[in-house]
Amino acid sequence: MIERFKDWVGSWWPRMRLRTILFAVLLFAAAMPLIGMVSLRVYENTLVRQTEAELVAQGAALAAVASLSWPDAAPQPPRPKDPPPGYFSPEFTTIDLSRDPVLPERPPARRTTQTADPEAARVARGLAPIVERTLRTTLASVAMMDARGVIVLGPHLGGSYADLPEVRDALKGDSRTVLRVNGDISPRYRFEWLSKASTIRLHYARPIVVDGDVRGVLLISRSPRALFRGLYEDRGKFLLAIGVIFGVLVLLASLVSRGVTRPVEKLSAAAREVAAGGGEIPATPRTAAAEIRDLYEDFGAMAERIERRSAYLRDFAAAVSHEFKTPLAGIRGAVELLQDHFDTMSPEDRRRFLTNIEGDSERLSQLVGRLLDMARADMATPEAGAAVDLVEPLRRVADAQLRPEFAVTVQVARDLPLVAVPAATIESVLDVLLQNARQAGARRVSVTAEATAEAVRVEVTDDGPGVSPADRARLFEPFFTSRRAEGGTGLGLSIARSLLAASHATITLADGEGATFQLILPRADS
Repeated sequence: MIERFKDWVGSWWPRMRLRTILFAVLLFAAAMPLIGMVSLRVYENTLVRQTEAELVAQGAALAAVASLSWPDAAPQPPRPKDPPPGYFSPEFTTIDLSRDPVLPERPPARRTTQTADPEAARVARGLAPIVERTLRTTLASVAMMDARGVIVLGPHLGGSYADLPEVRDALKGDSRTVLRVNGDISPRYRFEWLSKASTIRLHYARPIVVDGDVRGVLLISRSPRALFRGLYEDRGKFLLAIGVIFGVLVLLASLVSRGVTRPVEKLSAAAREVAAGGGEIPATPRTAAAEIRDLYEDFGAMAERIERRSAYLRDFAAAVSHEFKTPLAGIRGAVELLQDHFDTMSPEDRRRFLTNIEGDSERLSQLVGRLLDMARADMATPEAGAAVDLVEPLRRVADAQLRPEFAVTVQVARDLPLVAVPAATIESVLDVLLQNARQAGARRVSVTAEATAEAVRVEVTDDGPGVSPADRARLFEPFFTSRRAEGGTGLGLSIARSLLAASHATITLADGEGATFQLILPRADS
């Protein structure tokens, strides 16, 4: 079921470039704050709280003027030089659009038979000019009530707001802000329904405290800035922010293009050219990301190895063809002679030609076996956790090659560390070197081993005629041999080098008289 769904999605999935995907991701990441502000009402809630803060400030100022204007109010003492704790009591906003309920529209003032407090009415008359000038700027609605909730300033004079929950809390000495439906507002914008603040009004009730007693209440109300109105009023800031965001996006997109997409495209084109058998390895871009630069280095190493392997296979195929042609030509010629002159040929000639056929067949069989050995050596992999003591494999090979006319001595330093090369590899390589020395005419071979800082060095030295300067450069090439007439295949040293390379070891021919081969074997503890 899931696989079928994936196949269906894959059939409709568009083919997009890497730079398109990265730009889309960056654009979405840049737009996330704006999406969050709109979807989570963060910005709209900020606008509402800003309106509440303005009502609190306005109410605090008017309440302070009213309390100081009360007939029996004590004079305001001067501000102490060192205000005591609690002298400053800031009032923070409390409204939350996502949490606070929206109450019905404020009902008309309730009729009451109670008469207004004359002192409160006198203070209200003195406060009326201040309120009138204030609301010209703030556009807020202000009503003042006495200690029983009877209106002494504002619409519905003589009525009572004592039943309103915000007024009840203020009469008890606590300020309170509530959200109420704004019935006087009609939608003006097409998308205004997305804004919750467009249909509400904030009502803030603040007590008028005189000498510790609540003498009245101020009820101030105002509609908050709606979302789209706030966005319109702050359009300059938003346009600047959008411009900065898009500028940063363009900069990031160019960095991504130069650091990722362009290098990847160039590398992809180079890979296609290399796969087609041509092209050049591209230079590593300086502006590319570190991982892309490593990828270029790895690609260059891979392409170089592929080229070496291709050249090796071409040369190997040509060498194999040449090596097989000689014995095959001899066999074919001998067979043709036997077919044409078998009846007239003497027994000695028949035996000679049959002996030649047998020798060439033996050489072909030996070539096939050595080729299989070389293929296994080329495909060998490092043995995990190999830790071998050199003493045992060196002595086993020396004992196996020991002859009356051929002496092998082994000298191993004390406390020689273990090497990370399999014992079978060490024995095979040493066996090739000792056989070559004996067949070249050497009568004594010395094998020494000593430790260095990072490896173990093994030297195999014989007293034979050595290697001529002309042959040194080609000594490890496949099929190169100076003893072809004696049946040499020229693959022994090539196999030895491949076996050692699989374990990160090396073999070289040192300069000097005779033949001295030097093996560098990695330590198992390094």
